[in-house]
This record gives sequence, structure tokens and C-alpha cells, in this order.
Amino acid sequence: MAQRSQDKHATGVPVVTDPAKIRNVVLVGHSGAGKTTLVEALLAATGTIPRAGSVTDGTTVCDHDPAAVRQQRSVSLACAPLMHDGIKVNLLDTPGYADFVGELRAGLRAADAALFVVSAVDGMDAATAALWEECAAVDMPRAVAVARLDHPRADFDEAVALCQRVFGDNVMPLYLPMLGDDGVSTAGLLGLITRRVFDYTDGLPAQVRQPDPEHLPAITESRDELIEGIIAESEDETLMDRYLGGEEIDAEILIEDLEKAVARGHFYPVVPVCAATGVGVDVLLEVLTAGFPSPPEHALPAVTGVDGSPRPPLTCDPDGPLVAEVVRTTIDRHVGRVCVVRVFSGTLRPDQTVHIAGHGLAERGHPDHDADERIAHLYSPLGATLREVGAAVAGDICAITKSGSAETGDTISAKEDPLLIAPWEMPEPLLPVAIVARSRSDEDALARNLARLVAGDPTMRLERNPQTHQLVLWCMGEAHADVVLDRLRAGEVELDTEPVKVALRETLTAPATGHGRHVKQSGGHGQYAVCDIEVEPLPRGAGFEFVDRVVGGAVPHNYIPSVEKGVRAQMERGLLAGHPVVDLRVTLVDGKAHSVDSSDAAFQTAGALALRDAAAKGRPALLEPIDEVTVRVPDGSVGTVLGDLSGRRGRVLGTESDPESEGRTLVRAEVPATELLRYAVELRAMTAGAGTFRRHFVRYDPMPEHLADQIRKEHA
Repeated sequence: MAQRSQDKHATGVPVVTDPAKIRNVVLVGHSGAGKTTLVEALLAATGTIPRAGSVTDGTTVCDHDPAAVRQQRSVSLACAPLMHDGIKVNLLDTPGYADFVGELRAGLRAADAALFVVSAVDGMDAATAALWEECAAVDMPRAVAVARLDHPRADFDEAVALCQRVFGDNVMPLYLPMLGDDGVSTAGLLGLITRRVFDYTDGLPAQVRQPDPEHLPAITESRDELIEGIIAESEDETLMDRYLGGEEIDAEILIEDLEKAVARGHFYPVVPVCAATGVGVDVLLEVLTAGFPSPPEHALPAVTGVDGSPRPPLTCDPDGPLVAEVVRTTIDRHVGRVCVVRVFSGTLRPDQTVHIAGHGLAERGHPDHDADERIAHLYSPLGATLREVGAAVAGDICAITKSGSAETGDTISAKEDPLLIAPWEMPEPLLPVAIVARSRSDEDALARNLARLVAGDPTMRLERNPQTHQLVLWCMGEAHADVVLDRLRAGEVELDTEPVKVALRETLTAPATGHGRHVKQSGGHGQYAVCDIEVEPLPRGAGFEFVDRVVGGAVPHNYIPSVEKGVRAQMERGLLAGHPVVDLRVTLVDGKAHSVDSSDAAFQTAGALALRDAAAKGRPALLEPIDEVTVRVPDGSVGTVLGDLSGRRGRVLGTESDPESEGRTLVRAEVPATELLRYAVELRAMTAGAGTFRRHFVRYDPMPEHLADQIRKEHA
């Protein structure tokens, strides 16, 4: 297809002012499927870049992050706009590795349609199949690009058959690969609707010609199935009868009905592409521009006032109220904070004062915030390159810089009428990594860099555990943790990781008595305090009770709170292994005081000594937190997961079919938190990446004696 010249802004950047001339397409698929390489081919084919870069060389537009270059795979969302046939296509390249699912969610939020890239060599993973179901649940239009046709083991027919088995009905190829003279390489495509050959022997644009006689049987067989699928989705109810009656349906009618069915999310065309040779790149551009819907045709997220008050639904109107959302945030050492923004309504302009609001992510380290800021400049992002533009209309994607408060997930709206967009689903980070700075100066640098990371990555949770005194980063997996640590070290922070500690508790399992005597004489006023207590365990979760049963003034009234204070302090310090003591009733029954030498401090010490004395008699025990875990796995992995949970001292509560996904099972179990530190990694390995889980704390239970003894010895 011949490339056409496009009108460009004075800066050389394609500009559109009509939302109907925009397509926002997210590319999804497993790591190594060829998404980033395909984006390079599309950019080069439209003249957006002079030539395609290489993932292995680290020269692609989208993989500009140093971690992506080092790992040779995408680790973050990237936007790459191009122009084709008067339409601006914002390509959103997402990571395919499960650890970076947060970037994928952001890409889905910013897009109006999804292009599933499936490798003709490796097929697809379970996460890609699950993502198709998610897109189906919200009626997001989809198409499939079968990539890597140049590989010796490529099998287009098997890839299509796999897509049809996994994705379901109405997944049909529009073209078939045509082998070259060597009988191995893909030299062209066979168009099923037009019955034409697209020959790429001389490169792009393809030479369109009549098919050779040996191509006709394959075209006829696949074409009949395709046409029946298109007609079944047609709004013209007479079309099927006419076709079955032998009438030749005009190709233009079929293409029009096909485009409508694709835009509605009812038909899913499959296009064979080879990024290395350019085969299929031009016809894929036609699917993206003519088949996928424009922003006004796609449903927009709900909005409320910043106080939660209801507001009317949004429409994709450049003259409507300004509503945009930050879908990606990075911190550049030279430019500062760079935010990629999807504009849903209104028009975003430079020198405009807007309201930036973020709510509902305080648990992830993003406190609720509201601020008015001036947008100095607007840019069109091409990977890491920022090209200044004059405006961004509803439906478009742009970038802003140097914002003081904007974070991923924040809403940008008019300062006169602040609004808040309903947040997209954020996956819960489940792999903890404890970090420690090597020096005092590194602690300051670490704090600064962590604030930047949290602002840009809502899938990471920062926890300063007051019980274990550890700084813990909760990540999506090992690859995510590696990227986070690399970014911290790139900010000139020297740090180390250490084993994650689980916050344990201590208690007594039998009633006991304790005697505390603190008597010292050192000249002048001495120290004198004696107290006797009775200790009894309380039901789990009951907390602490202090009871005063002193008679006859054996302990003066003003020193009784001192005894309680000393007991509480000792409970915080622990009795066995330095963990807080819980679920006790302590009763003060007797004691002695001195008219001169007794003091608040002396009775605090005596109270602590009395509790320690009781602990030696009251069968102390360690308590560990128990989490309820809900594991979502394919049916074929249930046995493996159940066996593994048993090996983690888990108690299975039950299994049931997943109501949201056919072929999957939900397993519920109670598992000690100490057994779940690396479960995110190990579950993924057990289920080939298809298993996910959620967890929440339910209670503390006694730890097995042999494990408790080991912890006591380590503490000693």
C-alpha cells in the first residue's frame, strides 16, 4: 500500500483536531511474541521513523528504559503514534511478562481496542487467554496479528487453530500466508475477501495481482467460512439468504459489514504479519484504521466529583468538560516528572491551569491529594522522545512534564469543576523485598528515589513495618523487583536486600503468677518496689486487660498505673524472641512500697520483672499470622496447587468453579504468612504463569514448637 503524505504541525508532529480521526490501540501478548518489533515495523512503514530498530540492539522506540534494554524485553508502557490514511493511531506497547501487569492495565485503560500479537512459533500463554476474557467482559474490540512468520518453525495454521480454540468463535483470518519460490519463506498474502495476491517480493508497498491457479483451492475454502462469519454479524438480515441462494456478495458490502462487526467487538480478524520483511504490515494498518473504533465510539469511564458526588456520563467531545487521566509516570533526571495522559473529554492546552486529583490509593503509598497546577507545555510522546504540540483533543494521548503532584491514576480536570475518574483495577503486589541503605547518606537518597518510584508505579507498595522495623517493597514478582532495585541504584543509592521478617506475636498458654522485686540502695534516695501479679491467657484477638485487685493499700494508688505501664513496656519488648505479647489478662494482687525510695520508675521496673517471672511458668508460645488465600488456577493445576498448599502447612477450606472464567478453579485455604513470602513466584512456576492469588489476614495461631524453638535460638 502506497504511503501517503500527511499534514503535520510546524514541529513536524502529526496533529488531529477531530476525535473521529484517532485510534488508540493497545498491543498485548506474551513476552517474546513480537509486539515491540511489530511496532517498529509499523512506524517505519508509515515514515514515522527512518528505519526500524532492534530489540537485541536496544534501539527500538518503545524499549527505551535501561532495564528493558538490559533484559531485552519491555518493562513499561510506551506510546508510539503514527499517521496512516489521515488517521492518527496511538500504538500502546505493553510488557508481556506477568510481573508488569500494572503497565498492561494502564495500556488497556488508555486504549479503545486491543491487538493481540500471537507468535506463529510459540503460540500464547495462559495470561494472554485470560486477558482475552477480560476484554470480552467489557466488549473491547479485538484483532489478532500472527507474527514472526519468518521463523523456520513458524506455523500460521496451527497458530490460527490455537486462537480459535482459546479465543472462541468469530476468530477468522482475512489473509493467508503465501510461500515464496523457495517454498519456505513468506513472500506475500492471499486476500480472502478480494481474492487478490499481495506480493511483497519487492518490499512495501505490496504488488496486488490475480492469484495463481494453485492458490485458488485454499482461498475458496477459507473464504467461504470467512464470508459466512461476516454475514452472520451483518445488520442486513437478507444477506445470508442471498448468499446461500448463490448470489455473489459484493466485496465492498462484505468489507463494510466486517468493519462494523470489528468495531462493535463481535468479530475478530486475524492478520499474518512479518515485521522483519514487512509482509502484512500495510494490511494490518488498514485493520487498525478502518476496523477499530474511534474514541467517540467507545464507552468512557465513569466520573464523580472529588467528594464522590454523582456526575453525568462523559462524552468524547473536544468542547466538553476537561477530563483526562495519567496512565504512566516516569521521573527523568533532566526533564523531571513526565506524565503520559489520555484525554477523555474536553481539550488540554498549554498554559492552562488544571486540577489534579488522586484518591483511593493511600494503602499503596499514594495519599489522597488535590492541587491546581499550570500545564506549561504539551508533547506528543514517541517512546522517550517528546515532541511539542499545541493541544490534545478528547480521545488523544499526550504528555506533560514538570508536574509537582501528578501520579499514575490521577485525574486531570478543569479547576472550576474538579472531577475524579473511577480507578482501573490495580493488581495487588504479593512479593515482599526488604531493603536497607548502606549508609546514612544513602538513606536520604533512598527516600527521595522511593517517592519517585511510588509516584510512577501504583503496582508497587511501600511498607515501613513498625513491628519488624524493615523497609519492605511489595512487588509483582522477581522481574519487577529487579527493575525497581535497578532504578533505585541508578539514582545513586547504595542498598542491600535482606530476608523479610514476618511480624510474630508471643503469648502465654497457661495461668501463672509473677513476682517482681526492684530494690536498690546507692546512697541518698534508693529504689524500692515490689509487686505480685496473676497472669492468664485470653481468647485469641482479645488484646490486653489490666486488673487492680490490691487491698489494704499494699501498693499505693498512685503507683498502680506505673505497674501497668511497666507490664505494657515488657509486652512490647517480648518475652521469648523479642516479639510483642498479646491476649493476656494481668491482675495486680499485692505488693510493697517504701515511703521514701518508691517511685514511678521503680514500680515500672517491678511490673516488667513480674511479667518476666510469670512467663517462665506460663508456657509461653509464639503466634504466627494466618492468611486466608484464594488461588485462581486452571483446572489441570488444581492437584499440584493443593499438594503445595499442604506442604506449606495450609488448611484447605474448599474448591469451587471460577464463576468468572470457564476452565478455572478457585481454591481457598488458610496458610501461615511465613510460608507465603515467595508464593507469588512459586505459584507462577507451578502453573506456567496462569495462577493468581489474593490474601488477607485472618488471625494469629500458635506456631509449631519445632519452628518456635528455632526462632528462639536465633534470637538468643
